[in-house]
Amino acid sequence: MKKIVALFIAVWFAGTSFAQIKNENLTQYVDPLIGTREMGHVFPGACVPFGMVQLSPDTDTIPFAVDGKYTGTVYRYCAGYQYNDPTIVGFSHTHFSGTGHSDLGDFLIMPTVGKLRLNPGTADHPESGYRSRFSHQTEKAAPGYYRVKLDDYKIDAEVTTAEHVGFHQYTFPESDDAHIILDLTHGIYNYEGKVLWSQVWVQNDTLVTGYRITSGWARTNYLYFAMVFSKPIENFGCRNEEDLVYKGFWRKFDQENNFPEMGGRKLKTHFDFKTSEGEKVKVKFAISAVSTEGALKNLKAEVPHFDFEKVKTDANAKWQKELEKIAIDATPEKKVTFYTSLYHTFINPVEYMDVDGQYRGIDHQIHRADGFVNYSVFSLWDTYRALHPLLTLIQPKRTSDMINSMLAHYDQSTLGMLPVWSHFGNENWCMIGYHAVPVIADAWVNGIRGFDPQRALDACISSSTNKYYGDITDYLELGYVPYDKNKTGSSMTLEYAYDDWTIAQLAKSIGKDDVAKVYEERSQNWKKLFNDETGFVGAKDSKGNWKEPFDALQTHDEGFIEGNSWNYSLYVPQDIAGLIRKMGGNDYFCDHLDSLFSMHLPDKYFAETEDITRDGLIGCYVHGNEPSHHVAYMYNWAGKPWKTQERVQQIINTMYLNKPDGLCGNDDCGQMSAWYIFSSLGFYPVCPGSGEYSIGSPSVKEAKIQLGEGKVLVVKAHNVSDKNIYIRSVTLNGKPLKAPSVSNKEIRNGGELIFEMGSRPDRKLFGGKQ
Repeated sequence: MKKIVALFIAVWFAGTSFAQIKNENLTQYVDPLIGTREMGHVFPGACVPFGMVQLSPDTDTIPFAVDGKYTGTVYRYCAGYQYNDPTIVGFSHTHFSGTGHSDLGDFLIMPTVGKLRLNPGTADHPESGYRSRFSHQTEKAAPGYYRVKLDDYKIDAEVTTAEHVGFHQYTFPESDDAHIILDLTHGIYNYEGKVLWSQVWVQNDTLVTGYRITSGWARTNYLYFAMVFSKPIENFGCRNEEDLVYKGFWRKFDQENNFPEMGGRKLKTHFDFKTSEGEKVKVKFAISAVSTEGALKNLKAEVPHFDFEKVKTDANAKWQKELEKIAIDATPEKKVTFYTSLYHTFINPVEYMDVDGQYRGIDHQIHRADGFVNYSVFSLWDTYRALHPLLTLIQPKRTSDMINSMLAHYDQSTLGMLPVWSHFGNENWCMIGYHAVPVIADAWVNGIRGFDPQRALDACISSSTNKYYGDITDYLELGYVPYDKNKTGSSMTLEYAYDDWTIAQLAKSIGKDDVAKVYEERSQNWKKLFNDETGFVGAKDSKGNWKEPFDALQTHDEGFIEGNSWNYSLYVPQDIAGLIRKMGGNDYFCDHLDSLFSMHLPDKYFAETEDITRDGLIGCYVHGNEPSHHVAYMYNWAGKPWKTQERVQQIINTMYLNKPDGLCGNDDCGQMSAWYIFSSLGFYPVCPGSGEYSIGSPSVKEAKIQLGEGKVLVVKAHNVSDKNIYIRSVTLNGKPLKAPSVSNKEIRNGGELIFEMGSRPDRKLFGGKQ
């Protein structure tokens, strides 16, 4: 009874304290301009939490390939924006946040005055096209809002959004030649022929509808739009830059000037106005993957008016509501990093359906979401590690909907697969593993309901036995993916083995012990590539021969994807104790980790790997890429948790900075930021699906975490400071933790997790050894 009363008091206290903090405007601490060093992979524009429209400036038109060869430079434009660029080409409505590959950039709008130009021109000579110079001094980015002055046209550009609607507000100078350009050829990771077709209908003097179909990372991407102007169009027209051999009987019309139906593969359109000094021309632009009718429904439901300030205020309020899920007591500097990171974790996945529930499925048929919100943009090789576990903790309803979206994807897939890396009604097959599986298993084990676990298990089994995908036939026959069949087979084997373990946990939790046994055995396949002579995971061919010569530092052509053996050999989250035994015991293992963090990795070892840069390295440890994100916590298993505390703080303080290039690597749809959120709170999901979090070192004084249904977890770090990074003791609801871990089951109903911090390590804490 005393424990129940104490818990009630703790939760009541947490609620009242949170109410006092709740009035703080948390959006003031979000800086959307914080991006990635060298790569700039976070878009700075306007969106609402999990919104389909992500309306942002694009600063150049770098093509994917020139003369049939990959440019490399395009990699820096995954989000369309580079902070150091001097010009803006326009504002497009769809973007990725922090992906190492890209697509989208749909429906670019650019306001101009003067001579009409329908090509973007060049950064060196912006006057040769419709782009404009700009200055960061006039640029402002905030949650749900972006503003900048287009210097070449003296136009103040502002954008805000709802879930499916982008809202533009352009303040023009006096002009008889004001234009709003809609470029239907523009795209991110663009190439000749990417636009399969585009169509525009001018319905009346303020309403324009249309669509385009592109073939990029999403092989067949249908997007429809409805665009409404706040004032009547004076004139309009288009230019189709295709070199057409056959023009049909459409040639009888003057299709370039005031003709209400425009179509083509290289279509650029313009809408012309006369403006007075300071006149605001507003454009509402709704999108749908279903139809123009769906876009109009979205427009009428979300933004039926022309009140820009209301949409801007509503967008900010939506962000405030989501950011309030974690209220922290920390320095303003810390709050900027924390809430910018939390902001990043709520950008993706996106709500991929219309307001009436209709969406385009993976089979390109139109479906209706029954009882759930359909989501897309699942960067699962990245996000299963921390982003989805974070959403499971603080976004339980959305997590349930996301899993139902994955199961709908499975139902519609002719291959019988859960999503691997999917976006906008397409599976793009990027990266390896079947990592929808740990997302589903982790959610179920951690108490998320609202989906059928047997159906989910069937989908997991189908994905993990699929003969079409990822050399699984070889994996099932040999227990590993041979190097001669796939050059990244060692990474695949390690990731399959972990995924298999999570299937076992799901099966066990619903009483399918026979299935659990099979997948528990499969989860040990990592041992088949562990070379006892080298002490590293290596690569084998189909006959069981080790690849030679072996270089544990090389990231290219050694059996691994976006990593090397030094890092990937530590990827056994489901059996860290077994790995430690394999590597020679606790002391040797800790020395091995120390070497990882302290050695120097010469540039030549990652020269051919775009996703690894010097900025993301600590020694040979690669924080700028996901496979190592659990590594700092592995000291906990080897009896030296104070070393985990040191490494976590080192990463927090060097890899996440408050400046435009403050992130050390691709944010990858929020994974990099989710690592920071968990680690700042003092715990991290090293092995999603286990139901356990590993204790690290908190860097906020206090946090109040909203778990849903009125439940609050309070985290306090007494005496925490830049010097006091070591845990002296930790209690959960007054009870000391005896091990460096805490379970989701223990915290899911709320309570208090209290850390006592100091400047010196307690080497005996959690039973640690000297």
